[in-house]
Amino acid sequence: MELRKSSHAVYDLKYHLVWIPKYRAHILRGEVAAYVKQVFQEVAEEYGFWIDTMEVVEDHVHVFVAAPPKYSPSQLVQMLKSISARELFKKFPQMRKQMWSGKIWSDGYFARTVGGAVTADIIRRYIEYQKHEASSPQLRMFEKP
Repeated sequence: MELRKSSHAVYDLKYHLVWIPKYRAHILRGEVAAYVKQVFQEVAEEYGFWIDTMEVVEDHVHVFVAAPPKYSPSQLVQMLKSISARELFKKFPQMRKQMWSGKIWSDGYFARTVGGAVTADIIRRYIEYQKHEASSPQLRMFEKP
């Protein structure tokens, strides 16, 4: 588990994201697939999230990302889909004929949170433990000494 830090948070947020091209078209092969990976990596670097693993298959993509809490999974997908579509149409103008709707990506996506050894049961126990923590000698804000 690698904890990351921002100015106001320490986090370890990972998402498995999957989506398909419009009409489940088999357009993601060869030079196009390689360029999609390159664009995804550039977007991640520009916006400050990390792509752990990605796979671009003919008719869908899998992206495993670690992201700061300022980005929701839907924002990550929106950034990756919109920027990659714009860049793909620029580099491969012939794709406009293949994708006659003017869109490369289908509207939907799949998202799953991914945890290390932390399971729902561990989180439940941690929350329950907080009830008993009230009697600990930990400093409390706004209390008079």
